[in-house]
Amino acid sequence: MTRAYVALGANLGDRAGALARAIESLRATPGVRVVAQSSVWETPPLGPPQPDYLNAAVALDTELDALALLRRLHEIEAAAGRTRGPERNQARPLDLDLLLFGGLVIDAPDITLPHPRMHERAFVLGPLAEIAPNELHPVLHEPIATLAARVCNTEK
Repeated sequence: MTRAYVALGANLGDRAGALARAIESLRATPGVRVVAQSSVWETPPLGPPQPDYLNAAVALDTELDALALLRRLHEIEAAAGRTRGPERNQARPLDLDLLLFGGLVIDAPDITLPHPRMHERAFVLGPLAEIAPNELHPVLHEPIATLAARVCNTEK
């Protein structure tokens, strides 16, 4: 089993329902066990004008490899109506980001771990720090709580 962390976000439609359904879809995934869940945070969007997001994070124990888990996250997004385009920071009914997968560091065309922008984003680090404050970022070698305190304090 590998411990993985996933960020969840939604800013279109039934935002809370989308997060809840995504977590239930993860629970129903063979080889995946949801072991912790943060509270839900409401945050302003990045990018063009759009509705606020609801964000959360979950910890998973999984038998899947990192790429298989990422593909499952994309399937759950697609089932929620998400279409992936070339533009970042667009409004979406569901966004699932694989943040950490064990201590893996991968930079490949299909997957990048840890998530390349997680350390810059309070809407990711705040919820993640609730469930994994002592987890170390495998590149920066700092605890999530430390990264969250730094980013959350600068965005207030």
